[in-house]
Amino acid sequence: MDPALLALFAAAALASLFMAWVIGAGSSGATPFAPAVGANAISTMRAAFVVGVFGFVGAVTQGGNVSEAVGSGLVGGIELPVAGVILVLVLGAGLMAVGIVTGYPIATAFTVTGAVIGVGLALGGTPVWPKYTQVAAVWVLTPFVGGGIAYGIASVLPRPDVPERYSVAALAGLVGAVLANVEFSFLGRNGSGGTLRALAQRVVGADGTGAAVAVTLVAAAAVGAAVWWDVRRDEAGGLRRVLLALGSLVAFSAGGSQVGLAVGPLMPLVDQVGGVSTFAVLAGGGFGILVGSWTGAPRMIKAISQDYSSLGPRRSIAALVPSFLIAQLAVLLGVPVSFNEIVVSAIIGSGAAVGGSNAVSARKVGTTVGAWVGSFVLSFSLAYGVAFAAL
Repeated sequence: MDPALLALFAAAALASLFMAWVIGAGSSGATPFAPAVGANAISTMRAAFVVGVFGFVGAVTQGGNVSEAVGSGLVGGIELPVAGVILVLVLGAGLMAVGIVTGYPIATAFTVTGAVIGVGLALGGTPVWPKYTQVAAVWVLTPFVGGGIAYGIASVLPRPDVPERYSVAALAGLVGAVLANVEFSFLGRNGSGGTLRALAQRVVGADGTGAAVAVTLVAAAAVGAAVWWDVRRDEAGGLRRVLLALGSLVAFSAGGSQVGLAVGPLMPLVDQVGGVSTFAVLAGGGFGILVGSWTGAPRMIKAISQDYSSLGPRRSIAALVPSFLIAQLAVLLGVPVSFNEIVVSAIIGSGAAVGGSNAVSARKVGTTVGAWVGSFVLSFSLAYGVAFAAL
């Protein structure tokens, strides 16, 4: 093995670990439990601990799709050299660190995607327009779809003619149906991922679309019935437990998506170095996210949970359900997505349903959107300029 290549890979791995820490301290560590903290369902420090654990699990079991997309799906014709990988990670982590210090949720997906594309194009790569179209569609539609779903849910939950033991149970059943069809790397066969639904089908020996639909409906009914019983028995406690479960699922999804932003650029180098497995790279990224969540996330959790709107348990549930659904869609498509954008949009939608425009700080929202757009443009420009001049 070439010692020089190994040394450069080690430097890139350290940059990746730092990027993972920044992600855990920022978007991945803050947004999943921000609604729960805003609803006083869990303390800030305990939320940071839980989100770190679930983020690590999500990174290890679901991180492959987005990692592959970031590593080789954004620029065609070339593979980033080690120096380019380091440049991408340093720029992305640097901009995220600025967001953490200032308290504004700069979108990790925007910074890393902009940096990868900028470096790749500067080094002679070709644009991958179908992937760009897919990514842009997810980014643009997320605020409208997520905020709209959250608005609809938050409009229904307080209604006296729709008892919460039914409405919340129905939402839980929907989440259960999606969770049954989520792919996990450890459930797969022949090198591909597998789902809980497919595992259940193998156990009972039932194949085909009809069996898949039946298993999914059973999973949804089981989850919905459990939540119906819990909320009926203890409404306040049941809502709190649903909220914490949703926060954990969003944290899990965040780990599965955001780890790709930290370790994705490393993936093309793994084959060159040899002796390093994809699982080890994902585990390393997940560990960085875990440590970042434990040590740096409380500041951002407070900023998101308190500065955007005053959240109760119902509005928080309304925000977290679409956040989980959109996050899992992005993981399935292999699209790098911003959890700041997902959760903040949902918080705004749920807040507007209850309190109108007064429930949300227009100035804060405008500054956040500007930070999202500016982070992509700045990251792309810096990455392109530095790579063109120095690499």
